[in-house]
Amino acid sequence: MLDVNEIMEIIPQRAPFLMIDKVESYEPGKYCIAYKNVCINEPHFQGHFPGQPIMPGVLIIEALAQAGAVAILSKEENKGKNALFGGVDKFKFKKQVVPGDVLRLEVKIIKEKGPVGVGEAIAYVGDKVAAKGELTFAVV
Repeated sequence: MLDVNEIMEIIPQRAPFLMIDKVESYEPGKYCIAYKNVCINEPHFQGHFPGQPIMPGVLIIEALAQAGAVAILSKEENKGKNALFGGVDKFKFKKQVVPGDVLRLEVKIIKEKGPVGVGEAIAYVGDKVAAKGELTFAVV
């Protein structure tokens, strides 16, 4: 298990854009299971949407990407590097994510060739899929 300080030793994101709170388990280059506590005081909820706060889908994707970055950037040869989006594919949003929810973020690296790879990403709230798809990344 990694706490937020240990996560920040692996990935470069910082508040207010650090989207994962803890890592339950991971294997460098293979997978990461992380969590994000969705809180009403996050700035995007002021306008998305007043009176009916819903976490934007792009931020769910970003949280998944950060979990995937933990898996990729924890590899010895990638320490100190960054993982950038190369693409987002086949994403489906199945459930609204609202303040009070806890997102379980699961990313499995399914393909890697040189600095480019693909992760299969699924976000859950409880046992329900909130979003899923594929993330393409490039390590720079």
